[in-house]
Amino acid sequence: MLAILAFVILHWYLSLFIQTFFHHRYAAHRQFKMSFFWERFFYVFAWIAQGPCYLSPKTYALLHRQHHAYADQEGDPHSPKHFSNAVTMLLGTKKAYGDIFWRQVEVPEQFTKNIPEWDAFDRIAHAWYSRLAWGALYTFFYLYFAPSYWLLLLLPYHYMQAAIHGAIINWGAHKYGYQNFEMENTSTNLMPWDVFMMGEGLHNNHHKFPASPNFGQKWYEFDPTWWIMRLLALVGVIQMRKG
Repeated sequence: MLAILAFVILHWYLSLFIQTFFHHRYAAHRQFKMSFFWERFFYVFAWIAQGPCYLSPKTYALLHRQHHAYADQEGDPHSPKHFSNAVTMLLGTKKAYGDIFWRQVEVPEQFTKNIPEWDAFDRIAHAWYSRLAWGALYTFFYLYFAPSYWLLLLLPYHYMQAAIHGAIINWGAHKYGYQNFEMENTSTNLMPWDVFMMGEGLHNNHHKFPASPNFGQKWYEFDPTWWIMRLLALVGVIQMRKG
């Protein structure tokens, strides 16, 4: 049982960390710099950490940049204003993501600059056989370590983790919570629930200051990813941008 619990927690936070650190703060916003080696390293780490719910950093960045440019307006790929519930929003986001990944739509040039690309790896990590392999590995892990078969009901949580993260922020952080700043969008902060989201829940702050690597603004708004980034900068893995 301890192995299952550890896996549930580790998968949540490792998957969430790579999404907020690499996909969001690096690929979409370029809040810091890293070498070619470390960029490739974190691409592979994303595949390992996200497993069957792998997201292409390039596609995520293109989608997210449009969200900031058109927040809650026409063109926003996942505004709660455009959907009746979180499920339809996720399905709409999935379609928008797929259209970009498979190049079914042309993304305006303003969103495509300075985005990390590794298309060959993306095609492998994104493929159905890769997702099935991860799913099978997770299933075997549960079959070996789970003391009861009912724990297999947790497997969809692992398969759909990226969607769960997306629902919490793209729906919850535009519907609930509080605002530090009046914006022309519905973004909110989800403290104290952000303890589960590694800074992503400080969404109103982020919309106000999208270039800031620290999503916290008030003294009590703790952004753990920011402190991890400071540690990574200290050991030379990343370089923080000045100004």
